[in-house]
Amino acid sequence: MRRKITYWFIFLLLGAGLTVGCDRKVEAPAVRTIGKPAPDFILEDATGKTWRLADLRGKVVFVNFWATWCPPCRAEMPSMQALYQSLPHESFQMLTILSNDKPEVAAKFVAAIGFTAPVLLDPENKAYRAYGLTGVPETYIVDKDGILREAVIGPMHWNSPEALRLLTPYLQGVE
Repeated sequence: MRRKITYWFIFLLLGAGLTVGCDRKVEAPAVRTIGKPAPDFILEDATGKTWRLADLRGKVVFVNFWATWCPPCRAEMPSMQALYQSLPHESFQMLTILSNDKPEVAAKFVAAIGFTAPVLLDPENKAYRAYGLTGVPETYIVDKDGILREAVIGPMHWNSPEALRLLTPYLQGVE
């Protein structure tokens, strides 16, 4: 009998908790949605230059979240560098955003591998939250009108034919 009463008590507490929780109106933060405007951000790179996503309209923007402690992130960086060097900077901008990592460690890493795309710092994880990241690496493709078109969760060989097929439709017609 005692066990039955305990179960009923737990059941009632859970039910009350769900009722109270459903009554509260909590607005979730805006996060990335494919086909909608990409969440804007304003971040500084390691040199102190300020980058705002909205200022890059007219270009296809490649936004990659990464960290030095992430082996798949480190593994995809050389292919990202190859992609960055192969596409015209007038119509394409690559931005990498360091996630939950130390800028000085990242600076040494990118220098060692010859990575030249901007590395943005997000010390308060604002961009991380706006894009609803589940981990790193994650890459987002923003079209010339600022619309989020692609999300690639996990690593990719960015100078592969598959990656170029992914990017080509957005690069065509960009002046």
